Amino acid sequence: MKNKLLATGLVYSTDSGRMCPQCRQPKAQCSCRATANRPVGDGIVRVSRQTKGRAGKGVTLVNGLNLDDAALNALGKQLKTACGSGGTVKDGVIEVQGDHVERVIELLKAQGHSVKRAGG
Repeated sequence: MKNKLLATGLVYSTDSGRMCPQCRQPKAQCSCRATANRPVGDGIVRVSRQTKGRAGKGVTLVNGLNLDDAALNALGKQLKTACGSGGTVKDGVIEVQGDHVERVIELLKAQGHSVKRAGG
């Protein structure tokens, strides 16, 4: 079976993989995802540490940055390089592997962001 069809439309194609139900393009080339609005924050960047759902491994999360995707990816790469670890950028949140909260706060303050530590 080449395509699976549901009430919402095409969701998977063997040619291009997962499909977006709104614009019906492959997920990698989704046009509606690029225009999705992120919630507008209060201008304060929040840095926290989280282990939930990660088998006990700690991750440093950076929320509240009002940057576009390209600038967010560049900042994420810069933070990961400075911390010497891996990570990712998902849904407007930068994730850096490991407990690097203090270092990330210092780097963001040096760049002129208003930063707070969130969580415990």
